[in-house]
Amino acid sequence: MKQEIPYDEDQGGRFYGILTSVVVPRPIAWVSTISKDGVENLAPHSLFTISSAVPAIIQFTSVGHKDSLRNAVDTGEFVVNLANRANFEKVNASGTDYPPEIDEFAALGLEREPSVSVRPSRVASSPVALECTTEGTRDFGESVVVFGRLKHVAIDESVLTDGRPDIQKLQPLARLGGPFQWSEIGEILEISRIPYEPES
Repeated sequence: MKQEIPYDEDQGGRFYGILTSVVVPRPIAWVSTISKDGVENLAPHSLFTISSAVPAIIQFTSVGHKDSLRNAVDTGEFVVNLANRANFEKVNASGTDYPPEIDEFAALGLEREPSVSVRPSRVASSPVALECTTEGTRDFGESVVVFGRLKHVAIDESVLTDGRPDIQKLQPLARLGGPFQWSEIGEILEISRIPYEPES
């Protein structure tokens, strides 16, 4: 028997907990931005996906009006760094509610490297960086979806196999439902897509 729960916006927190427990695993956008005053920011966002293939548009959601959102709108640029296992503790620590004048790269002792097409730095120890210009936003009140047009991709050769990013080498992190639950890639299933064959 299934429990039936009509959505009630007044109980938004309860439903957010349900959604983040069933929409899993969620990849993490480790977003680096820079403020109008030149202060760099780095924060994880677990509502993140691809919006469009061509043109390449990616999106992340700022739950609450956070520094990443403000900077991406004010400057029109951001970088999504791959949140990988080797950076697990740093990714988690970058979610601390630092005030806007604090540079998370400096606070966390993270090495930065220059981007090619945008101003915000990339995380040097992250194997992949997606440099984006802000294409627009969609405001839902408490949450704002940020859309970015891909401008440049940087991939460490160490995570490539035959020229293609290798999931085993990338070791991406994901968020689960509990407030402290994260996951790594487990068993990988492979199956070919079945073509439609009309009956003769």
